[in-house]
Amino acid sequence: MQDVAGIGPRRIAAFTALWRAVTRSRRPGSPGMAERLSAVPRMLGGALTGRYPSLSRGRLGLILLALAYLVSPVDLLPEAFIPLIGLADDGVVALWLGGAFIAETERFLAWEKQQPVVVNAPSA
Repeated sequence: MQDVAGIGPRRIAAFTALWRAVTRSRRPGSPGMAERLSAVPRMLGGALTGRYPSLSRGRLGLILLALAYLVSPVDLLPEAFIPLIGLADDGVVALWLGGAFIAETERFLAWEKQQPVVVNAPSA
């Protein structure tokens, strides 16, 4: 069943989830963009070493593919031939990537705050 202007229910649910993630990220006390960006290397390291299990290698792969798609000169729907639709596919990928960035960094920063702090005792 198609919804508004040919947009399916799965896309509507994806945009709704993105909107919720963006509005949550703007609440007072939520991590700012600088904090989120500085958390990315720690999150990637934790995901790759297995210390942070919430970011699976499959999800990480999808994020990297989306990033590569956006920066690649090769396009599924080239803007030169189909201008409006060619930009739309890039926009959908960028929206998904932005939502994934917000959701994953929020989840990681919350997980990081729950981890016990290990303090090494001075050697004698």
